[in-house]
Amino acid sequence: MTIPKITSAAELDAHRKDILSRKDPEKPAIAICSGAGCHGLGNGGVTRAFEEEIEKHGLTGTVDIRATGCHGMCEQGPNVVIYPKEIYYVKVRPEDVPEIVKQTVQGKKVVDRLVFADAVSGEKAVHLNEIPFYKYQSRNLIGNNTRIDPANIDDYIGSGGYAALSRALFEMKPQDVLDEVKKANLRGRGGGGFPAGLKWETTRNAREKQKFVIVNGHEGEPGAFMDRAIFTGNPHLVLEGLIIGAYAIGARQGFIYTRHDSKQLKKNIDRALEQARHYGLLGDNILGSGFNFDVEVHFDVGIFVSGESSALMRSIEGRNPEPRPKYIRTSVSGIWDKPSNLNNVETWTNVPLIIGKGAEWFSSVGTEKSKGSKVF
Repeated sequence: MTIPKITSAAELDAHRKDILSRKDPEKPAIAICSGAGCHGLGNGGVTRAFEEEIEKHGLTGTVDIRATGCHGMCEQGPNVVIYPKEIYYVKVRPEDVPEIVKQTVQGKKVVDRLVFADAVSGEKAVHLNEIPFYKYQSRNLIGNNTRIDPANIDDYIGSGGYAALSRALFEMKPQDVLDEVKKANLRGRGGGGFPAGLKWETTRNAREKQKFVIVNGHEGEPGAFMDRAIFTGNPHLVLEGLIIGAYAIGARQGFIYTRHDSKQLKKNIDRALEQARHYGLLGDNILGSGFNFDVEVHFDVGIFVSGESSALMRSIEGRNPEPRPKYIRTSVSGIWDKPSNLNNVETWTNVPLIIGKGAEWFSSVGTEKSKGSKVF
């Protein structure tokens, strides 16, 4: 469905209500993990098998199929969740699909051999929330991945997406947003652990009028997938956090810096930016608030050091990604020597939750010096 640009908080709220009014909670839906782990284990063949089987049984339109982000339990992939009962199948192969469609989608029965079984006790768990791996986690950042099609902005809006941005723009001053992030004691999730609010404040208070905000999505460690799990599964959550941060800091231009070698990641980011601009959530006069902000995507040149903050900023300038001396603070003199605030994907992703649910909610978990949850 094509909608005109959203120009107010009331229009955003009305659109969310319209999305929810058109959703049937009892409609069957098949969520197939498309995270990096499941992709490597052959989820593409599983997805095609479901599409063919649904068409073969004349169920097109009555059963939703969505290729979602990472479900988290990569070693059990490809993972599939069948809604509305949240029946969870692991290690699904294309040859399993006809039985799943016939027995579960049509017959409402569980295929016992495909459910999770504890390796030690042999105890089985049919539903996602019964599996011990998920049961004891607070899955604040990727818990919605099974419910959201990363290619569909309406899925995100329907789940409450961009409500925090609306609140920030229309109910809070930039300083209020900054104070809430400081109060939450959100620390950088990229490894350094520096308080994000203090970094934001340094950039906001820098003398230069032009300021930049940056998402560091480089994640150069070979086995690191947490940022990709967020960005490929729910890119609008990252984008919403970035826009809120830009509003608090006073930036009008943002950058996403990420890897060149993930086609899925690039596709999801580009699509999310295009959808956000179409809806009036990026660009001039966001939601009719008078706030202007847009984002560019830059890719690394394939070397590990590209993820270092100052090297990353040189790369965005079109120069060799060489680190600068550490006494030069990028928060004051970053891209083109302008104040530049850089946080990693996971840090930005926490921002909508802090603004939407409050600093006290965020700081109710974690340790005394490091609040909130962490994606591993």
